[in-house]
Amino acid sequence: MSDEKNPTVETSNEEYGSSNITVLEGLEAVRKRPGMYIGDVHDGSALHHLVWEVIDNSVDEHLAGHCSEVSIVINHDGSVSVSDNGRGIPVGMHDKGISAVEVVMTVLHAGGKFDHSSYKVSAGLHGVGVSAVNAVSEWLKVEVQREGYVHRQSFARGVPQERLHQDEETSATGTKISFKPDPEIFSSTEYSYKTFATQLRELALLNSGLKIHLADEREEGTSETFLYEGGIKEFVAQISAAKEPIHEEVIAFETSIPFGEGMADVVVDLAIQWCSSFAEQIFCYTNNVHNKDGGTHLTGLKTALTRTLNSYGQASGLLKNEKIALSGDDCREGVVCVIHVKHPDASFDSQTKSKLVSSEVKGIVDTAVTEHVGRYFEEHPQTAKKIIEKSLVAAKAREAARKAREVVRKGVMDKTALTGKLADCQSKDPTISEIYIVEGDSAGGSAKQGRDRHFQAILPLRGKILNVERARLDRMLASDAVATLISALGCGITEKGTFDLSKVRYHKIILMTDADVDGSHIRTLLLTFFYRQMPELLEKGYLYIAQPPLFGVRKGKKIRYIKDQMNLNEFLIENGIDGLNVKSSSGMELSGQPLYHLAGRLRTVDDHLNRLDRRCDRRIIAAAVRDVGIRMETFDNPESVEEAKDKLRDVLVAKYPDLQPLTVETESDEVDGLHLAVQFRPGATTKPGRLTREICSTGEYFELVSIEDDIDSIGTTPYTLTPNKGDVVEVDNATELDDYISERGRRGLDIGRYKGLGEMNADQLWETTMNPDARTLLKVEVNDPVRAEELFSILMGDQVEPRRKFIEDNALNVQNLDI
Repeated sequence: MSDEKNPTVETSNEEYGSSNITVLEGLEAVRKRPGMYIGDVHDGSALHHLVWEVIDNSVDEHLAGHCSEVSIVINHDGSVSVSDNGRGIPVGMHDKGISAVEVVMTVLHAGGKFDHSSYKVSAGLHGVGVSAVNAVSEWLKVEVQREGYVHRQSFARGVPQERLHQDEETSATGTKISFKPDPEIFSSTEYSYKTFATQLRELALLNSGLKIHLADEREEGTSETFLYEGGIKEFVAQISAAKEPIHEEVIAFETSIPFGEGMADVVVDLAIQWCSSFAEQIFCYTNNVHNKDGGTHLTGLKTALTRTLNSYGQASGLLKNEKIALSGDDCREGVVCVIHVKHPDASFDSQTKSKLVSSEVKGIVDTAVTEHVGRYFEEHPQTAKKIIEKSLVAAKAREAARKAREVVRKGVMDKTALTGKLADCQSKDPTISEIYIVEGDSAGGSAKQGRDRHFQAILPLRGKILNVERARLDRMLASDAVATLISALGCGITEKGTFDLSKVRYHKIILMTDADVDGSHIRTLLLTFFYRQMPELLEKGYLYIAQPPLFGVRKGKKIRYIKDQMNLNEFLIENGIDGLNVKSSSGMELSGQPLYHLAGRLRTVDDHLNRLDRRCDRRIIAAAVRDVGIRMETFDNPESVEEAKDKLRDVLVAKYPDLQPLTVETESDEVDGLHLAVQFRPGATTKPGRLTREICSTGEYFELVSIEDDIDSIGTTPYTLTPNKGDVVEVDNATELDDYISERGRRGLDIGRYKGLGEMNADQLWETTMNPDARTLLKVEVNDPVRAEELFSILMGDQVEPRRKFIEDNALNVQNLDI
């Protein structure tokens, strides 16, 4: 027999032995396999999970009664700082021969209160603690206030750069951890403010008394504070205030029910209030996680409410002479409710935990709600009577709407409902079909002519549709525009259970309105309709907003369409710096991409100054940034403030002799500490003249400082401007450079603004807005359902005061005002 081996099998002379076994020391395992510890490093989930690992320690301190405030700051460089006023990480020496802080930061699963084993319930986090955050961070700095001193230590990619050292004295306690995610680990290190805001709001909601401050120090300079002293009861009260509650007190209870031997109890926490509105809003949570699709706790709640209201109505005689029974929808009309179940062994339908499927929870919630709401009704008969009467009105309206609802049930086969309105497409395949909901007959005509008939349908709507936030079903279906829209889509509506997603005729529903105030209003009314009556379309990603161009720029025979003012500015800058060379008197030259970057930043100076002008006169801001060099740190001590005061007075007097500032004072108060107060002569200006550390810490002020640094980097003035065509020009400062580039960018161009879609020809509308190969569509998504509910109630509801307050609170932040 031949000893020849199988030629298809490759062999190796290397042996597999003990030397092939690799031992990953310390945090090296986390860096080698980050997905095992923190999740997917490519889709952004792991990136944001780092912050939750740090925040969890602060929440744990709060639950233990030692922490009342947590602050999360997204810093200018993309790093994040999380600080709290808890007890602080222990700073004493550990048995390992290093400080307890270093142990916590460098050893997986180390610590007492710092790991996740102390939680009675778990949201399903990985539970590896802040040491995993340290491992995947380019750098991490920890600052502990404890035992009368501030203690600091820094790390790089998990490796200590120094030992924990004791610095200045302090009477405060707490921990601050700052870190920057390592770009070697993550595909993107760009944090989403909205993601933080959504989850932190829920965290504050579910942890009463915990004050959470979120700030974004990047370009926008946004910040919010979340605090619910009364927990979910206060939250429900806030939402209801924008809707006019029919009973003053929020019905709330928290109860514990035994789950099993050796297991923690199941806790049911509920707050509910009935309002005069018609929409039902129920937020479901399990173990601090939002369940957007509800689950067994929602089923138990609905069953209990229907039975309790009918039982009490019959027993009290309120329903004795009524011929109709209250349905579940009748009982829940106008309800605002939050239910939070804390379960030691919860089961969900998927990894996203969008739906609770623990079967025992249905009975637990049913029993708890029946007992506590029933007892509340017995103890508060006047409140119970108002709720029963509200449900009775809903039941009678349901009967009155039965005939109107037939319009919905007839669906798209009812040609009489759509004649002359819907220009349908030829395709019957919803996956490729799309419908444009267009404002007005004029735009509808252009859209019908310009479309691709095979897969594009057009539905023109005349005027503004009904605001469904303020209308019950019978009135809504009586609206011709709403009925036509429902019939055209073919899937029915969520209210009263007629919605069927499988029957929707188009998988792209595109709102196409004019780029003016009326167009925005119509779009908002349509969004309100879809959010309230067909929310599943948003969840499936079927709803879009068209992005027609606002400008047409013509040069000779060529025309270029531009989406909005920001894109127009970018185009004009690009055109203005084309072939231009800038040389400073010190010899530095600038052209191409570096010049484009500088010109773009110069163009934003006015925007930043205008935003800050509402808080402090823009002339003071400009002088503080450019001439005096006032920064956030200036306000750290009285000496630097006094020095800045003298310089600022001299600059203002020299620059604005007509204003003649009377005084520039150093003042202080308990809230802001030291600040500068500039007072001009009477009548010279009505703008505020109070420059504080808070203003100097805003994103706008930081950007102005950064732009000033860019200007300084190109050398001293004057600048010599040499275009590829034309005369050489000399300018004295950056403002004149900006003016020159702006004027040069517009030279030879004819810029037209489209006020409405009807101004476009059919071929223009197709080319810019409807051609799938060239158009841009904006997908409508609900990333923060709690905030969305609040805003729809405030802005579209029938209560004036919440809307007035919203306008007053946000007036200084408005950027585009059409008067």
